[in-house]
Amino acid sequence: AGGNYQWRPDGEFHMWNPKTIASLQHAVKTNNWATYEQFADFANNENKRLSTIRGLLDFKEVDNPISLDEVEPASEIVKRFATGAISLGSISREAHETMAIAMNRIQARSNTGEGGEDPSRYAPDTNGDSRNSAVKQVASGRFGVTINYLSNAKDLQIKMAQGAKPGEGGQLPGHKVDEYIGGVRNSTPGVELISPPPHHDIYSIEDLAQLIHDLKSSNPDARIHVKLVAEAGVGTIAAGVSKGHGDVVLISGHSGGTGASPESSIKHAGLPWELGVAETQQVLVMNDLRGRIVVQTDGQIKTGRDVAIACLLGAEEFGLATGPLISMGCIMLRKCHLNTCSVGIATQDPELRKKFAGKPEHVINYFFFIAEHLRQIMAKLGVRTVDDMVGRVDLLDSRKILDHWKAKGMDFSHLLHIPEVPEGIARHCITEQDHGLEKALDNQLIDEAASAIEKGSKIVIEKK
Repeated sequence: AGGNYQWRPDGEFHMWNPKTIASLQHAVKTNNWATYEQFADFANNENKRLSTIRGLLDFKEVDNPISLDEVEPASEIVKRFATGAISLGSISREAHETMAIAMNRIQARSNTGEGGEDPSRYAPDTNGDSRNSAVKQVASGRFGVTINYLSNAKDLQIKMAQGAKPGEGGQLPGHKVDEYIGGVRNSTPGVELISPPPHHDIYSIEDLAQLIHDLKSSNPDARIHVKLVAEAGVGTIAAGVSKGHGDVVLISGHSGGTGASPESSIKHAGLPWELGVAETQQVLVMNDLRGRIVVQTDGQIKTGRDVAIACLLGAEEFGLATGPLISMGCIMLRKCHLNTCSVGIATQDPELRKKFAGKPEHVINYFFFIAEHLRQIMAKLGVRTVDDMVGRVDLLDSRKILDHWKAKGMDFSHLLHIPEVPEGIARHCITEQDHGLEKALDNQLIDEAASAIEKGSKIVIEKK
């Protein structure tokens, strides 16, 4: 009503509106930098309308800016990007696979979401493309989670919460569960699939550490990744993830976009990622836990400016979901749960899926635009690499915005606080977690039984 959910010309303000959607789609389809700049201006000006916390922040002018040629190349920066956890089932296989192909081409990461993945995608295509999602999510419903699924991942993501609906499980209506989706999820076609709010085996930080260990044991080469939502105290939970040997912690903002969440959750649950990332960075640095874990964030990140502020607050990897969907043709109909998406993205209807016109190149163009935009900001700030930029809140300023009468009572001291710690304490990830897998009895037994395994013979191993 009144544009509260769907965009209306005279309704509530939406950051994704006809201007931003049309300019982004035109930019990625034509690979036109000038049109992307137009989109970025629309998006960033909306931030400055005080729609977001990052809209209240600005970059300081430094005395020693550097040449753009001295900044880390875009081809390296894009490797830090990931797509959001959008499940196969919530969107069509064409859209899901297009995102995976795009991210694999630029050595970034696409995410399966909680709906499993077709095993046929694990092998490369004949043209060299890969439809295998690098990040495999393990959510509370465990849909589609098999050892084959786990062993074909670069990241294994434990979804503790979701930005669009913190404290609630995912829900896929039965009319979107066709034979294919039901098969991938190891479920029954036509039956509504609801994930429970908590994981049935996680009720403490120790339980979470156990699942981290179990998943690492299932795929020692994968990073174990824990998804949290920005909220008061998320820094303490992130510290527990680091102590529990998680390799990555994702701080998801409250504005995470899904067309199938309850309106009460979309509007009233969670906090902005700016608060969550700042708290997480400060707590991890103060406890000397930051150097062994990667901090990622997501939640309506649209432009290089958004990425720059996320990085300065403490994140080193960045997730985008709505933007890539719009790059592939999404027009924000806001009826993802109805299976009637007219552009073939959020539907399993065979006729509607034929209308999907997205290409991997569109998604790739978008991520390179963001990377180039970020490089321009880095050059102005005198920063050469993203690692050098992480946690540099001293380069953020709020003074220009404070002229607005509504902002006079705003206090940014906690958001921009720099923890006082001894010299040498890491402010970004510099080392890998020690998971201690070599201590497992299984490894010793495998070594002792190696010859019998190779020859297919019997062996008896006695242990005290």
